[in-house]
Amino acid sequence: MSKRNWPASFAHPRYWPAWLAIAAMRAGAWLPWRLKLALGRGIGLLAWRLVPRRRHIVDTNLRLSFPELDEVQRSKLVRKTFAANGIGILETATAWCRDPRHLRHRVACKNAHYLAQAQAQGKGVLILGIHFSTLDLGGALHSLFFPADVVYRPHGNPLFDRFMTRARSRIFGEAIDRHDLRGVVRRIKAGHSVWYSPDQDFGRDASVFAPFFGVQAASIRLTAKIARMTGAPVVPLMFHRNPDDRTYTVEWRPPLEDFPSGDEVADATRINAIIEEAIRKHPEQYLWLHRRFKTRPRGEPGLY
Repeated sequence: MSKRNWPASFAHPRYWPAWLAIAAMRAGAWLPWRLKLALGRGIGLLAWRLVPRRRHIVDTNLRLSFPELDEVQRSKLVRKTFAANGIGILETATAWCRDPRHLRHRVACKNAHYLAQAQAQGKGVLILGIHFSTLDLGGALHSLFFPADVVYRPHGNPLFDRFMTRARSRIFGEAIDRHDLRGVVRRIKAGHSVWYSPDQDFGRDASVFAPFFGVQAASIRLTAKIARMTGAPVVPLMFHRNPDDRTYTVEWRPPLEDFPSGDEVADATRINAIIEEAIRKHPEQYLWLHRRFKTRPRGEPGLY
């Protein structure tokens, strides 16, 4: 677990809302499956109605990414996105608060040999993840088949950050702060697999501009940098909830060949294309609530 400067005590009233959220997640993790899905969907649809700012972000992302959809089709996808991400809250609670072995019967694996062969090289592996609403549950189920570390973004609330970090450290071998590049490189060079999701906008300084759904998007350079520093194979991982809403599929793709290429824009474009391919299969499950196109090339107006 990455070292964090948590307070010695969390008894202060400012932490009470976080305690309530943690208690709710612990309770939600043990609900019957159908009730869990219904509650998660309800939470998502409530947010769809009550949080217009976030609804605008999702609608803007989908309008830019799927221009072929008319307004009615896009509105339906916005609603489905909120419902899926609401379910994702309960899936995350399940991943953080319960032993993932109780869900073994709900997951099917595809092409596990790609990761096994990459690990057999002894160089460590960089697993290319994607920010689907099922992300944390995907990590928990992935751990049933292969051990891995994870790169994560610390939470702003120290109590919830401790809860989240400890939960992820139970699922993964080590939870590594996204700012700790040395830690990522060290673990990979020691032969570990590290799960890293590069599909968010972290600003101009960390990125190059590359097409994502046909739109120039700030795309993290770090994927190619880590691969170059470690010599590790990069294995894309796709994870989604199946249409029956009861089972999941974990799918590994072939390790990237000739990566990195030395061209940062070409490498980022290639990564974005892989992520886009996965999203198109289940677009409602992606984290469109994030302002993916926030950072614009110089001189372009904002999109949100």
